[in-house]
Amino acid sequence: MPPSSGSSTATAHSFNKLLNQPRPSSKSRGGGEIDDGTNRLRRNILVEGIPSKADPTLRPRIWKILLRVNEIPTDTYLHYVARGPCEVREKIRNDTFRTLATDRGFKERVREDMLVRLLDAFVWRNHDRAEDQLGFSYVQGMNVLAAPFLYTMPSEIEAFFCFAKFIEEACPLYVQPTLDGVHRGLKLLDRCLQYVDPELFVHLRSKNLSAEIYAFPAVLTLCACTPPLDQVLKLWDFLLAFGVHLNVLCVIAQLLLMRDDIMASSSPMRLLRTFPPLEALPVIGIAVTLVRDLPADLYDELVRHPFEIQNPL
Repeated sequence: MPPSSGSSTATAHSFNKLLNQPRPSSKSRGGGEIDDGTNRLRRNILVEGIPSKADPTLRPRIWKILLRVNEIPTDTYLHYVARGPCEVREKIRNDTFRTLATDRGFKERVREDMLVRLLDAFVWRNHDRAEDQLGFSYVQGMNVLAAPFLYTMPSEIEAFFCFAKFIEEACPLYVQPTLDGVHRGLKLLDRCLQYVDPELFVHLRSKNLSAEIYAFPAVLTLCACTPPLDQVLKLWDFLLAFGVHLNVLCVIAQLLLMRDDIMASSSPMRLLRTFPPLEALPVIGIAVTLVRDLPADLYDELVRHPFEIQNPL
């Protein structure tokens, strides 16, 4: 049941009160604890959800806090844009026109040239990175990962710095040329599913279906490829608050919501080729339950897979 306008207004007031409190200086992921205010913010996101209809300014402000984007240096972005097309512009253009192509609201708010410019700038940003840092260029799926930021943020410049921080810190291995993080996520999806629902796992395997086959788009794009967009944004509120690793469990949650149909089907891939419309709240609810069900070592591996580089033996 959707919240009433009165309760949404009260929730918006609660979020604004929290956002208006003075915040301590941020620390990097490796540098220490999340401050108490951010913890309360995360709890509110999980319990109440961001009432973006009651106050459209909330989501962009909250996303910037969760991503620890404190500075928006306009000159830096304009410097990247001034360099013009990057060396993979053609590859970018081959993807951008398809980005959320069926979502009218997205197309009305985000023009293709904005997406191209942001992705060009991100590639140029990589040219300025130190050689000992993990490198980035444009890879498949990056256009869809950029889309929610351009839709949500008040400006293209804010979208750029949020997207850059998100890619470089939250899921750098998802956008390497080999898509290493994505493939690790898909293997972990199989292992987690085998643990939480062995019967469903065996049924899919009996049809030669692994996560690599049926869940690649959902893992690659953190479910941003599954409409509707308003539900994607609610899911991303949760992922930005608690970690993109949870997307793997969100995909499993979608399978569990389809479980009866999948188990009854002699050809489940027909159902899985296009996932049903996303419903963020039940998916998040199931994902949170799954966290408690997984063994600690498997969950730890899940947490680390989007960003921890594995050294070859």
